[in-house]
Amino acid sequence: MKDIINSRILGCLTGGAAGDALGYPVEFITYNQIIHKYGENGITSYTKHPSSGKALISDDTQMTLFTAEGLLKEEGNKRDNIWKSYLNWYKTQFCLFDDYEGNSDSYLMTRSELFNERAPGVTCMQVLSSHSSGTTDNPVNNSKGCGGVMRVAPIAFLQCDTNETDGLAAEASAITHGHSLGFLPSALLVHIIHKAIFENSGNRNLKDMVNESIEEIKTQFSACSYFDEMVWIVNKAVSLSENDKTDVENIHDLGGGWVAEETLAIAVYCSVKYQNDFSKALIASVNHSGDSDSTGAVAGNILGAYLGDGAIGDEWKTDLECYDIIKHMAEKFYV
Repeated sequence: MKDIINSRILGCLTGGAAGDALGYPVEFITYNQIIHKYGENGITSYTKHPSSGKALISDDTQMTLFTAEGLLKEEGNKRDNIWKSYLNWYKTQFCLFDDYEGNSDSYLMTRSELFNERAPGVTCMQVLSSHSSGTTDNPVNNSKGCGGVMRVAPIAFLQCDTNETDGLAAEASAITHGHSLGFLPSALLVHIIHKAIFENSGNRNLKDMVNESIEEIKTQFSACSYFDEMVWIVNKAVSLSENDKTDVENIHDLGGGWVAEETLAIAVYCSVKYQNDFSKALIASVNHSGDSDSTGAVAGNILGAYLGDGAIGDEWKTDLECYDIIKHMAEKFYV
């Protein structure tokens, strides 16, 4: 069982990075522009950087890795350690690697590949630049952008009660995104991933896991404003996954993914519909007119955790930027 769990942990990180890298080149263009540029099936394989030959990751995977590193700190409060780790990430967005001095205790800050500005979210940059941070009880702003949900997946790797992981996911997102719809989707995402990693035996159906996760977080979060709105759109995503419309139509019906509840809903839709086919889910998750890299990242997180690393084809690993870093960080959480 250990090997299966470890495969799911690696699958979650690798899958998220793969979805991010696939969607990053089309993040800011419309579906019609995607079709015009890549053909009638849209973008279906990596676009590689001409000089490095790598499929580039965006701020989504960068921040996910820094979430993981914050969690691995043995001393101190996990939420505060994650925040401090985000402050490290913030430096990578404007500081050259050769000019950086300090933080010798951070493995990620020794990797030059991470010192690259990759379309960082305005909200994240604004909050972190002030060295301030919010909590669910004392929000720093009223943002519900997807910059919180796209980075919290590693919290699901913790072997503890889901109330703790769900609460930490919410607080980790509330550092920069104060609207309840900015942090509630993070709690639900982490609950789904945790269940997919640690409670997934006997070929369980992913749809059932999503439905169970919604019921199980109600005790902790149902009193939060807009909780019902989040549940509504995720339930809608599950329902849409069972109709005969095209993925583009259904994803359009869920929104653009620029806000957290839509990002989660699109990721759930693609993951549930293609629960046994990682590639189909990933391709569907990025071919739309919205925030393609974030929806791809979250879909990859979910399905990578559900199916495990072995279900992710080599085409999504070969030439993936920072793949060695991703594997290194995943191994730190192995049981």
